[in-house]
Amino acid sequence: MQRRVFLLSTLAACMPRSPAARPSDEEREAPTPKPFAAPPALEDASASPSVPSKLDVDARVDALREQHAGQGYTIVAESPFAVIGDESAARVREHAEGTVRWATTHLREAYFRRDPEHVIDVWLFADEDSYRRGAKRIFGDEPDTPYGYYSRGHRALIMNIGSGGGTLVHEMVHPLMEANFPKCPSWFNEGLASLYEQCGEREGRIWGFTNWRLPGLQDAIQRKAVPAFADLLASGDDGFYDEDRGTNYAQARYLCYWLQERDKLVAFYRDFVAAAKSDPNGEETLRAHVGDDLVAVQRRWERWVLGLRFA
Repeated sequence: MQRRVFLLSTLAACMPRSPAARPSDEEREAPTPKPFAAPPALEDASASPSVPSKLDVDARVDALREQHAGQGYTIVAESPFAVIGDESAARVREHAEGTVRWATTHLREAYFRRDPEHVIDVWLFADEDSYRRGAKRIFGDEPDTPYGYYSRGHRALIMNIGSGGGTLVHEMVHPLMEANFPKCPSWFNEGLASLYEQCGEREGRIWGFTNWRLPGLQDAIQRKAVPAFADLLASGDDGFYDEDRGTNYAQARYLCYWLQERDKLVAFYRDFVAAAKSDPNGEETLRAHVGDDLVAVQRRWERWVLGLRFA
C-alpha cells in the first residue's frame, strides 16, 4: 500500500493531481476489471532474444559502480533496469522501489511478457541542471525536453526526476514495448506510454488518470482540429511526430484512456499484437473492439472527452 501512495505522490510532483472525471450520458462508471490472463506471445516469437538474468543486472550495476566511483551516484539493481541517481541513497532507493519496481511489475502483469534484450540504465538526475549536465557529459546529448527521454542507442532512460515520476513511467513503457511488440506504431506506443504519465492502482491494476494533456485536446476538439481516428492510426512516425505533435499525443492518450475505461485496453493490445502482421496500424483491431463505423465512434469519443475534467 505504501508503495502505491508513494508513486501517486511522485507523479503529482510533475503535474496537478486529480483523476476525477465526469461521465457523459453515454458513459457510466467503468466496469469492474476482469482478472488478467497471461500476456500474449511476442509478435514474432521465433525471433525472441534472450533476456538479462539477475546476474546480468547485478554485473551491470557493478560495472556502473566501478565506472562512476567517487562521483556521488547511488546505483541499485531493479531488473531489468539498473537505476543510477545523484540524490541521497535513500531517495534513489525510493524511486527504484516505489516507481521503477512498481511500474515494471504492473506493466509486466498487464502487457509485457518479455524484458528487453539488454539491461536498461535508468539515470535519475535530481533537477534540470544536473540532468542537462549529465546528459551532455555522459552521453553527449543536449536534451530537447526538460523532463527526460529514452535513448535506444545508449540503452538508457535519462530523466530529470525532480519534475516527478510521470515521465519516468512514460519512458519505461518504450523499451518494454520494443521488446514485446517491436513493430508497434507510434500512435499506440506513445498513447500507452502517455496514459501512464499520471497513474496509480485500481483493483490491483495499473490505471491511467486524466492529466495535463486534456485541456489542449478538448480545445482541439472544439476547434474541429483533431484528426480522424483512421488518419491518426495511419500517421506513421513522420506524421505522428512532425504534424501537430501535441494533439497527436493527446488524442492517442485519450483513445487509450477511453479503451481503459471500457475495460478494453488490455484485450485490444493483446489482439493487436496477435494481428500485427495483417493489421500493422491496428485499425481493424480497433474496429473489432469499438465498432466498424469509426466516424460515429469518434463522435461519441469526442463528446465523452469534452465531459472529462482535470483540476
